[in-house]
Amino acid sequence: MQVNDQTEDIQHSVVQAIEAKTPLHIVGGVSKSFYGRVSQGDVLSIGAHQGIVNYHPSELVLTARTGTLLSDVEQTLAKNGQMLAFEPPYFSPSATLGGTIACGISGARRPYTGSVRDFVLGCKIINGKGEVLSFGGEVMKNVAGYDVSRLMVGAMGTLGVLLEVSLKVLPKPVVEKTRIFELNVVDALAHMTALSRKSLPLSALSFDGRLLYIRLSGAEKAVLAASKKVGGNELPDQENFWRDCNEQRNSFFKEVSDLWRISIPPATPELSLSGEWYYEWGGAQRWLKTTESKQNIFTLAEKMQGHATLFRAEDRSGELFQPLPETLKKLHRNIKMAFDPVGIFNPYRISRDW
Repeated sequence: MQVNDQTEDIQHSVVQAIEAKTPLHIVGGVSKSFYGRVSQGDVLSIGAHQGIVNYHPSELVLTARTGTLLSDVEQTLAKNGQMLAFEPPYFSPSATLGGTIACGISGARRPYTGSVRDFVLGCKIINGKGEVLSFGGEVMKNVAGYDVSRLMVGAMGTLGVLLEVSLKVLPKPVVEKTRIFELNVVDALAHMTALSRKSLPLSALSFDGRLLYIRLSGAEKAVLAASKKVGGNELPDQENFWRDCNEQRNSFFKEVSDLWRISIPPATPELSLSGEWYYEWGGAQRWLKTTESKQNIFTLAEKMQGHATLFRAEDRSGELFQPLPETLKKLHRNIKMAFDPVGIFNPYRISRDW
């Protein structure tokens, strides 16, 4: 694997941008460039900043530079029977570790093993003063105070340039089986809720509007016993099925102009929004193809104690993320100013205000 530490070069570029007050558009593998608002500024690529810095299979910890291909990280882990438990989607073979952390998108395992943020132990960044800073470490409990490393997850490069990330990894399950049922949406939501309350080795629950998919993962004896308890039919070629779900390659996601992601409590009944639906995370994450107005969707998501994101959009000039209350908006702005006082990192990527 190529190892390339470009910290000094990246830091020099950031310092020059700060002095000139030139905005920077931070990019890695450009695999998730569709997500969020269009960033502005000179391109700062960290794609060549590659290499696994430390990997301790016995300690279940990996540290890598953020330009490292996600595929290289996962292949290295697989050789030792380990995995990134949040099952990150790629959306392109060029996906990097940095982009995965910056966008904070988790796959089908998220409700059962944890999100991206749950597995970040530490990070190294360049802040808006041109300083190289390290936060956290390589153990679960390492420092007191604010957990700044996890703050970088989902910040989409607006708080600094990610250089390195330390992650907790987990052993891959010995056996996985997927059971399927043909149900309507009301019964599917009720069944997913019931399954989530039982002591089962669940690792994914998905419903496409007709078929409910139940993935069970773990030790062979436990999975076989759970499969009999759950019932249904076995899904052939399950590995490709779940990969296609994560990568949004199945039929629901094809030829989509505007795609909404709505996060709400999983037991929430059907939402009164027109369009086509796809359910993941046992009903907690719902994808919607619709022509409904943004205001209707944002308002209903908030009413249901959740939030909505226009995940893919033809027009990316407006607000794409759930509007925040004024107190939270002020807090976000203050955090942005603390890390990036000149406002050069990925401006307007998340908000029209900064």
